[in-house]
Amino acid sequence: MNARNQIRSAPCKAPYDHPAISYRPERHTMRITITSVFVNDQESALMFYTNVLGFQVKHNVPMGEHAWITVVSPTNPEGPELLLEPAGHPAVKPYRDALTEDGIPLAQFGVDDVKAEYERLATQGVTFTQPPTEYGDHVIAVFDDTCGNLIMIHPIRPLTE
Repeated sequence: MNARNQIRSAPCKAPYDHPAISYRPERHTMRITITSVFVNDQESALMFYTNVLGFQVKHNVPMGEHAWITVVSPTNPEGPELLLEPAGHPAVKPYRDALTEDGIPLAQFGVDDVKAEYERLATQGVTFTQPPTEYGDHVIAVFDDTCGNLIMIHPIRPLTE
C-alpha cells in the first residue's frame, strides 16, 4: 500500500473535535455558492439546462477552449449556482460511469411537484431512469440529463423523519 492509499483509507479525524473549538451559529458564514455537474459538451448542456429544465444563465465567460458557465434557478437568481463543468479530467468518466451503472444521481434538484415536473419533462423527451416513486410521504424521480449524469428531482417541502 503506498502513502497515498494510506491517507485515503485512514479514518477522518476532525480538527474541531476539541472542546475549545466548537460550532457557533453566530459565527457561521459558510454557504453553498457554487456546485458543479460534469458535462460532455458545455453548449449542449447549456441548451438542456436552460431550454428544457428552465434554469437561467448567470455567467458565461469564455476561458480558452471552454467557458465558465453557471446557471441558477429563475426563482432564486442570487442563490446557489450550478457550474456546467467540462468532463475532460480522466477521473470523471469512471466516476460518472460507476454512478450511472448503480443508478446514483450526481445531483438533486428541488421542484414544487415531482409528478407534474415528471410529466412536463417527459413531454419534452427527457428520459427518466426512475419514474415518480413514493418513499414514505414524499416522491422522487430520476432522469438522464443528456450530458452524462443522472439527476434526482424531489419535493422542495421539508422531508419528515
